Amino acid sequence: MADAPQNPPPVDPAELQHALAEIAEKSAKVISEFVEHQPQADMMRDLEELGINKAFMELGAKLMSDPMKLAEMQMRAWEDYSKLWGVTLSKFLGEAAQPVKEPPKGDNRFRNEVWQNNFVFDYIKQSYLIAADHIQRAVADAQGLDPNDAKKVKFFTRQYVDALAPTNFVFTNPEVLKTTIDSGGKNLLEGLNHLLGDLERGKGKLAITMTDNSAFTMGENVATTPGKVVFQNDLMQLLQFTPSTPQVDRTPLLITPPWINKYYILDLRAKNSFIKWAVDQGLTVFVISWVNPDGRHAHKTFDDYLFEGPLAAMDAVAKITGEPAINLIGYCLGGTLTACLLSWLQKKGQAQRVKSVTFFTTMIDFQEPGELGVFVDDAIVDKLEKRMESRGYLEGAEMAGTFNMMRDNDLIWSFVVNNYLLGKDPFPFDLLYWNSDSTRMPAKMHTFYLRNMYIRNLLREKDALTVGGETMDLSAITTPAYFISTIEDHIAPWKSTYAGAQRLGGKVRFVLGGSGHIAGIVNPPVAQKYNYWTNDKPADGADAWLASAQRHDGSWWNDWATWIHGFGGGQVQPRTPGDGAPKALEDAPGSYAKLRLDAGEAGAKCAPVTRTPAAEAAPAAVARDRTPATAPAPVAKAVREPIPAKAPIRAKAPKIAKPPKTAAKAASEPKAASPKKAAKPAPAKSAAPGSPAATISAIFQAQQVAAREAKAAKPAKKKRK
Repeated sequence: MADAPQNPPPVDPAELQHALAEIAEKSAKVISEFVEHQPQADMMRDLEELGINKAFMELGAKLMSDPMKLAEMQMRAWEDYSKLWGVTLSKFLGEAAQPVKEPPKGDNRFRNEVWQNNFVFDYIKQSYLIAADHIQRAVADAQGLDPNDAKKVKFFTRQYVDALAPTNFVFTNPEVLKTTIDSGGKNLLEGLNHLLGDLERGKGKLAITMTDNSAFTMGENVATTPGKVVFQNDLMQLLQFTPSTPQVDRTPLLITPPWINKYYILDLRAKNSFIKWAVDQGLTVFVISWVNPDGRHAHKTFDDYLFEGPLAAMDAVAKITGEPAINLIGYCLGGTLTACLLSWLQKKGQAQRVKSVTFFTTMIDFQEPGELGVFVDDAIVDKLEKRMESRGYLEGAEMAGTFNMMRDNDLIWSFVVNNYLLGKDPFPFDLLYWNSDSTRMPAKMHTFYLRNMYIRNLLREKDALTVGGETMDLSAITTPAYFISTIEDHIAPWKSTYAGAQRLGGKVRFVLGGSGHIAGIVNPPVAQKYNYWTNDKPADGADAWLASAQRHDGSWWNDWATWIHGFGGGQVQPRTPGDGAPKALEDAPGSYAKLRLDAGEAGAKCAPVTRTPAAEAAPAAVARDRTPATAPAPVAKAVREPIPAKAPIRAKAPKIAKPPKTAAKAASEPKAASPKKAAKPAPAKSAAPGSPAATISAIFQAQQVAAREAKAAKPAKKKRK
């Protein structure tokens, strides 16, 4: 006999009242902030800046201009739904039937067996997949759209379709329904509490919690490879890691990570740390740890990142090790900067300072930038530049949101279901801890990078771009290079990285790894995951290269180790950081890496810096466009004053002159408070009396007072037997 269904657990009225009181109190505060900040204005601003409204209006016009094609699309959708009705009827009668539509490979939303075994949920799933497929095909097949508009409507249509998935709603997600019944609805109360907490943390904007940040401490259970900070300036700290072998390669290794993320993606845990693994291979490893900039770094340019980043690090490494040449690694944006560095060294007659270079998922040809191109065009960058003028940088959360949207099902909707619908606490996961550790972008550097790399694609053209006073020429770079890209990379598509690799003038070994931008790079051999492809034969394009490439199981790390040891220069005694000059400043991972924007910290300590002679002598960066244009008016360059050693990195708002008071206004103003008491901050600007915003705010303020009174009057909870 089948087991009788279990009744949901009884609800304790006192617990329920306490939970509702807490939720009411928190919701009153959150909604009050929501009304005051009016995020709908930000939403409309984003739609306008990205040109989404214009793109979709253009799409609608193109679709309506061809009614025959529109009717054909509708007929195809009708045929699929007719098949689905037949399949559903067969499953209802207990007969086997092949699905009309199945989730694509890697889509984990429908992995619960109920989606396959229950004919109702199977119908809901397939109905959604059919609709999603036809909507996206209709958008993709639209003819006559501007290429940029076509990319936008395709990307944001996918966002819309993913948002409407049945897994994202209580009554159409079988796992959520079962949890709700089993818990008596407690999961929804917990989920509401999580939602309100995220809104409160985001000050009225949704800031989804992806992991339990309290479970991690830098230097203790993440970024744990022993080392020291051996040099620093106001843009970076240079870390040197403690050797673990009796002898090491003579040639040291310098890693330049992207400044859009923290370096410790390469040093999460001992078992998957690329840095620790490289140290264990007998390499002397140095890594740049970029500062998380604020308004005081607004004047920093792409040139500054070159001079005060890898060039300053190379000088420090040469002083510490006594070696005139190094091996270089550049990761993502750090790789693009590394390509500029190599061209700059070539023009200066210093190419011998680098024995080899490795590029991790790096684009130096931006002809096909992937989905990031949706967010980069002249109009968008113009408006972004104006938005950054007031504070001097791009906020880290804005960049993080952009990258999360590229994998919205994994990095947005999965947490909506887990945190808000199932009411579960986020799982402690080191990769997500790193992913939520966002960084800012200085305004001048960021706009230079977007305009000259993504929009104009000048780096690939000979002598079209000037960096550090020298014109860039990738074809003149003869340094032996190793390119590692990943086949599922959505940030630096591998075919684009392959095109860039062909523009170098030296010998290049191109390797294609499995998985994506992060997992494909952080893939230690002990994990025995994924695979990689190699092909030393010249090929006409990326597809031809892959067609004749040899597939290998496991990680590409061992292949790279064999290659890099070829530039090792023999064996020497290991170098312990801080033993000689200069002395170590602090332990790794260093204060720059430890600064987290979501932790509310004031800032990392920066040392006063004297710029290198090369940096001082170099003129400002100039992008040399091939098409004649009217020269812009010269802009005065900001004075680079050294940052005090113990000053927290904190942006200061510019002072605004107050208007003169009239006699009537001065008489009507209250007297100043006593100097013994701190003046209260001015209240936020309230909504107009009688407006909907004012009404909502008044209701929730009254609700907050009532909740506090109920909480204070509640008798002590009796101990249950």
